[in-house]
Amino acid sequence: MTGQIELRVLVDDPDDPRSREVPLDFPREWIEFADPADDNHLIRADLTWLLSRWTCIFGRGCHGIVAGRAADGCCSHGAFFTDSEDEQRVRAAVKRLTPATWQHFRRGFKNWTENDTIDGKNSARRTATQEADGPCVFLNDADFPAGGGCALHAQALRDGVHPLEYKPDVCWQLPIRRDQEWVKRPDNTKVLVSTLSEFDRRGWGAGGHDLDWWCTSSTDAHVGSEPMYVSYGPELTALVGAPAYAKLAEVCGARRRQGMVAPHPADGA
Repeated sequence: MTGQIELRVLVDDPDDPRSREVPLDFPREWIEFADPADDNHLIRADLTWLLSRWTCIFGRGCHGIVAGRAADGCCSHGAFFTDSEDEQRVRAAVKRLTPATWQHFRRGFKNWTENDTIDGKNSARRTATQEADGPCVFLNDADFPAGGGCALHAQALRDGVHPLEYKPDVCWQLPIRRDQEWVKRPDNTKVLVSTLSEFDRRGWGAGGHDLDWWCTSSTDAHVGSEPMYVSYGPELTALVGAPAYAKLAEVCGARRRQGMVAPHPADGA
């Protein structure tokens, strides 16, 4: 309840960036289709989100998730690894960094990671922070000679690969949310349902309402030159596979030509 009250107060202040965030609940359009490459895989996708004009505005007006630390963007905390494969991929990428490209250079996996907990009970490993309550250790300052922002992201671009190949899963997936579950149908067959949706404030749990600002609901960030399903094509392909993404793009393109019934309200401005 506290978070909901705080959100309402901030929205009433026209000078606060949260005043330009739309409410979390509004009509959405969904599409559902079978993966062309797997009859046992069903895709459910939020067309309202994927056809929106959201784009990352890090360093271009991003207000950040912690008050007074806009330069952090959404890198104000360490990033938890999803599994050992995620860890190994990032570990290989870190070996490509040097003190000239990584401002807070640290040698050794245990020196740039920390043990923490997501649920308050079970231990989980994440990227370290620069200091207690500081931003992610991979975040270079804006005036760093090699460039500000994520050192892993910048290294991927220097190497000519997509940043999703170097960054932790949670970093490249945001702000797309993919949920997967096996569903038993009335005829007793089972299908894996992959749901693609907006990672809004609720995606962070109860604490999401306390973020100083969050981009997916903000008109400030819905200024992209192309719809999300296009700009995030590589990420969506990595999440559901190339055949399923091709079908998704086909459906999104058709819906876009016909006109949206439930467009994202943050696009309106």
